[in-house]
Amino acid sequence: MALFTTLGIWQLQRLAWKHDLIARVEARVHAAPAPAPDAAAWASTPKQQEYRRVRLQGRWLQGRDTRVQAVTEAGPGRWLLRPLRRDDGSVVLVNLGFVPEDWRAPPPAAETADVTGLLRLSEPGGGFLRRNAPAEDRWHSRDVEAIAAHHGLANAAPFFVDADAASAAQAGTPWPRGGLTVVRFRDNHLGYALTWFVLALLVAGGAWRFALEESRIRRRWRRHRTETP
Repeated sequence: MALFTTLGIWQLQRLAWKHDLIARVEARVHAAPAPAPDAAAWASTPKQQEYRRVRLQGRWLQGRDTRVQAVTEAGPGRWLLRPLRRDDGSVVLVNLGFVPEDWRAPPPAAETADVTGLLRLSEPGGGFLRRNAPAEDRWHSRDVEAIAAHHGLANAAPFFVDADAASAAQAGTPWPRGGLTVVRFRDNHLGYALTWFVLALLVAGGAWRFALEESRIRRRWRRHRTETP
């Protein structure tokens, strides 16, 4: 009973933490865009800045697009990632958005770009039960380090940026479709807490029933001993 009660309390603490996280992320998503972190801030950037709205300016590096498997509200297809070199020499991968499997990218409408979007953390390794295969240019996750190494991108940022719909539209075609970032967190902690507390009550009820039965047996045994010559 003590174990189940402790687990229930822990889930309530996790619930409070998750709601605080959601509130902080919502504030970042709807805040005014700020300049994307430069190389000096990369070491302290990631988790404190995820889903923060940022702005980038620079030049597209053509011929180094990467397509990552995606399933969205528009159906199955690919995320189109394109590197952007900033004036300080650093490179940031920009997820321009969703494209169909058979879509062929035209050259960028403009060599320079001003991109606004959400800062996202790298997704190393691959997807569920599917590993990235850089040698085959097959990608199941947006693994920034592996993609940068595959294309020989030096001084690449340890994050990528999900471009919003307006920035993706700079390509001058219906695709890629930006602004499809899903900001959603699983929040099942209350259900888990109730489950643990119910189990604690069941254990308490079982212990109470066991105590009553044990008391009844002891009374009968004492009465039997008293009545027996």
